[in-house]
Amino acid sequence: MPLWPVYTGAEQPHDGIDRLPPPPPWRAFDGGPVLDPPDEAADASAVSPDRAHRAVTYQATPQTVQLVNAALYLRRPLLVTGPPGTGKSSLAYAVARELRLGPVLRWNITSRSTLHDGLYQYDPLSRLYAARQGAGRPGERSDAAGTEPGDGSGVEDHLRLGPLGTALLPYARPRALLIDEIDKSDLDLPNDLLNVLEEGQFEIPELVRAARRLPRAEVMADGTDERVPVERGRVRCRSFPFVVLTSNGEREFPPAFLRRCVTLRLRQPDDGHLAGIVRAHLGEPDAYAHRLIERFLSRVGAGDLATDQLLNAIYLAQSSGLAADSLDELAEQLMPYLGQAPQPDAF
Repeated sequence: MPLWPVYTGAEQPHDGIDRLPPPPPWRAFDGGPVLDPPDEAADASAVSPDRAHRAVTYQATPQTVQLVNAALYLRRPLLVTGPPGTGKSSLAYAVARELRLGPVLRWNITSRSTLHDGLYQYDPLSRLYAARQGAGRPGERSDAAGTEPGDGSGVEDHLRLGPLGTALLPYARPRALLIDEIDKSDLDLPNDLLNVLEEGQFEIPELVRAARRLPRAEVMADGTDERVPVERGRVRCRSFPFVVLTSNGEREFPPAFLRRCVTLRLRQPDDGHLAGIVRAHLGEPDAYAHRLIERFLSRVGAGDLATDQLLNAIYLAQSSGLAADSLDELAEQLMPYLGQAPQPDAF
């Protein structure tokens, strides 16, 4: 069986990730101790119906399949840019489903997001409170390292890995990480990500300082209540995660950041692709659905529209029972241009 492509855009999940060739020498990682991938049976309950539906119905173009495989082979992040509603976020769920990468780790970016947020969170106040509580119980003590068994005042008891930190754990198979809307971040975040994504590792200073007394800490990972081992405060991946960074194209990124990514630019789908999207979500499009597709495409040239606006209009056309004239008026209201300035009310 040929190695390329590993990701095919097919509907059926498979273990193709296991036949991914070794990474380039400059992208090889050796983190440990090696962790088993998340249990697939438990994954189903961890995925919301909305995300599961998007994963199943995603329609990958040939260009998407090619560049997803390039990112997988090269162990590089995939930067996906394009207008809203073109399936940028859904791509991560579709790839994770087909290749059985487990639940997608998701980091939603805001203007206040920092690299630290994605790596881990530490609550020193809750640790201080736990230490005081332990010190007040007869027969128990709390030392400076907070390693007294069961006292709950250890550093590891108040530290949780974020989505990026969890993705960089030394899993035997890559995890899928979605960093959504990176263009909304502070100007420094893309540059701050460079070293972590290049080296595939990071340190947790709170655990490094306690490494002499606590060489191996058990910490909580993102998206689960299970603990994972971290040795001497250092997290280093073994299989580089499949990282999808999405952008609506609202800003430019530093050349050094772009050089470390595989870039996929999504365009508005054509009529054949739109019909396939409608078919995947709502079944075979009828004559009125095809009319709405034609209207959608005729309007795209004058402004930005999202595919889910079209899906909303077709769903209501199929389920509302409204007459054609009413449907046309409703469809017009459901497909306004994105980013259009609101019009003043007429008096």
